[in-house]
Amino acid sequence: MNNLLGSKWFKFGLVGGLYLLWVIWVSNFWWFIGLVVIFDSYITNRVHWAFWKKKNPPEGKQTKVVEWVDAIIFAVIAATFIRLFFIEAYTIPTSSMEKSMMVGDYLFVSKTAYGPKMPNTPISFPFVHHTMPLSNSLKSFSTLIHYPYRRIAGTGKVKNDDVVVFNFPEGDTVAVSLQERSYYEMVRSYGRERVWSDKRTFGDIIYRPVDKRENYIKRCIAIAGDSLKIVKGQVYVNGKPQKEIPGIQYKYLITITGTAINDNTLEKLDITRSEIEGSDSRYILSLTTAQARKMDDMKFITSKERVTWPSDNSDPAIFPSDPKFTWNLDNFGPIWIPKKGVTINLTLANLPLFKRIIDVYEENDLQVKGDNIYINGAVATTYTFKMDYYWMMGDNRYNSADSRYWGFVPEDHVVGKASFVWLSLDKNKSFLSKIRWDRFFMSVK
Repeated sequence: MNNLLGSKWFKFGLVGGLYLLWVIWVSNFWWFIGLVVIFDSYITNRVHWAFWKKKNPPEGKQTKVVEWVDAIIFAVIAATFIRLFFIEAYTIPTSSMEKSMMVGDYLFVSKTAYGPKMPNTPISFPFVHHTMPLSNSLKSFSTLIHYPYRRIAGTGKVKNDDVVVFNFPEGDTVAVSLQERSYYEMVRSYGRERVWSDKRTFGDIIYRPVDKRENYIKRCIAIAGDSLKIVKGQVYVNGKPQKEIPGIQYKYLITITGTAINDNTLEKLDITRSEIEGSDSRYILSLTTAQARKMDDMKFITSKERVTWPSDNSDPAIFPSDPKFTWNLDNFGPIWIPKKGVTINLTLANLPLFKRIIDVYEENDLQVKGDNIYINGAVATTYTFKMDYYWMMGDNRYNSADSRYWGFVPEDHVVGKASFVWLSLDKNKSFLSKIRWDRFFMSVK
């Protein structure tokens, strides 16, 4: 048995077999040439592939420096392979998904759940996303080589209510000095001329390819082909109320006897003081359904009322930011989620909903001249979608920049499915008390 395991032919067969399975998976048969390298490495030894090491060194040992270089190269290649094809670590930076995902959660995201997305920009510095360390503007990637969207086979597809990591759709254009804000929202607020000319406030305006846009994490409320509407804060998908999800928060107006909610009460409700709006005896709190029910037994609370935007109070910041659509956070739609291969009638009335899809995501030349819509120079009265789209929303409904503000998420922006939390740290606490032990290896639902 030991002779078999030590055989160079056995090692070649094992490594070559695994490599063949990988080539079949990625469906790029140019990679078959790699078998030549594997065969030579294990069988013929004609080429010295590990050029950084001495071939047949004295006494059979490499120097310590070479051993370290060898280990680092192996670690970088192995980690990059795992991150690209299987699983990648992310952290939750904002409260848009609380109480489902907490600020300070460190989680693994499965690339195989929906199929790994092949990189658009394969030339990049390892282990960083779009910007080099210690810089807010130096790119960590090169666009010298740029590939179109391609996704290899996965174990499933995006489903309703999945927690999904994706590239921010409006992150194609970024103001370097205000990267946390949407460029398009700033253009609507301040005007394009000021955003481009006021370098002191906005900095340089840069472009990022799809795979180098900011990573967002939200819940997929509706998938391609679904219809969606929001009425008084209640989401309806295909005419049915969204199923109850424990972590979803809504705003409540709370009236109490006395002048303040004490710290013991906040701890029981799992609420931090920074989450409270208001003063004296009236407060506005973001609460889950379970938290709201706990308040029913608290005698010092005299009233508890769910707060929503009035239906007649439109918000110009809400998608599609067009005066013909008088929607807000709590009263939205109905809207249909575009599906690949489906053809719709295209009119000036519904164009604002699909304009960015046609013009930006699916790369057509879209123009409006008078009462006519032109796509790639021809008058268009219909349009057939090239990709599936999704509708993403945060569970912290009133503290989430999501599809209600910037619309649909194209399938080529989907990165993977949130799998489980491997570490969670509370920034408001110190030392070991920072660790949320109950969230260790918690699956994401």
